[in-house]
Amino acid sequence: MVSVLNDSRRRDAHRVLVIGIAASAVLTGLVWLLGQRLHGIRLLPDQGASWYYWKLPEPTAWTRASAWLGYAAHQASIWGLIYYAQTRVRRPASGLHAVNVVALAVNFGFVLLHTVQTHLFYDGLAQDVSIFSSQGSVVLLLVVVLLMENRRRGLFLGRPAPIRDEVTGFARTYHGYLFSWAAVYTFWYHPMEATSGHLIGFFYMFLLLLQGSLFLTRAHTDRRWTFTLEITVAVHGTLVAVMTGGPGGAWPMFLFGFLGIFLITQMHGLGLSTATRWLFAACYAGAVLVVYGARGLGSVHEVVRIPVVEYLLVGVTAALIWLGLRAFRLLTRRRRASAGRRARTP
Repeated sequence: MVSVLNDSRRRDAHRVLVIGIAASAVLTGLVWLLGQRLHGIRLLPDQGASWYYWKLPEPTAWTRASAWLGYAAHQASIWGLIYYAQTRVRRPASGLHAVNVVALAVNFGFVLLHTVQTHLFYDGLAQDVSIFSSQGSVVLLLVVVLLMENRRRGLFLGRPAPIRDEVTGFARTYHGYLFSWAAVYTFWYHPMEATSGHLIGFFYMFLLLLQGSLFLTRAHTDRRWTFTLEITVAVHGTLVAVMTGGPGGAWPMFLFGFLGIFLITQMHGLGLSTATRWLFAACYAGAVLVVYGARGLGSVHEVVRIPVVEYLLVGVTAALIWLGLRAFRLLTRRRRASAGRRARTP
């Protein structure tokens, strides 16, 4: 009986994800179709890696307000739903809670709103903030996932890093607020353009918004699904690098950097056999030798840049959370002690 019930719950989670992924693909197609209308928008010449190309040369108060107000309303709505779920619903379910249906509807509504906003005003948040803030928000999301999963799959070759349970527990409890910010902020950063890079990015954002709508469901914690979201960034980063820099660009840094994290950390949570893991490692090493044999072994060091940055950020993030928790406890103790002294004073 228990086995039948578990199978039914897995099917419910699978059905939700399949429908959500299909809807994300349809929405991406809609972005492509409507994006053909944006070809006449006049933009400034590209000015380098730190320059975001898709923004108006002469923004107005209306173009800025349309993006920021839309973002603020979207962000506040999702944060409010997460808070409601944590304080009122609390218990996971195999299917959808009513609050999940509301979250899906809210995200869908704001996707449509951002589409209309793009075609009326064009600009996203990129007009006022650095391109590195958008990229950094997604990197921070991936870093916190590594931190959260440290106890389950380890951080280095299946071995957990010495991170305190209270730090991991804090990240697991409150990660929804950070992840929703990363997804919603990045979504509103870009206008709904139909370039290949934008379409790949929007599809990935739609998947993250889907995941963020499924809190307190078994679909939200499905290991195959969460791993897919993690590894998709390797596909996205590599394809965008190829599209912007061509075959001679920096795409190997993204491909082998994110795949390196897969070998070091992610694959150890998938239940793979030792032989399979060695096979993946051998394929990775062979691909690196082939690619950098053609490009020049002098630049092979770039494959470690992304892993080094992410693992350093895991340590920094863990330390900051620990310091914050410690400071909060000290402050709470002082307040209690002060309250106790006042109560004893005649």
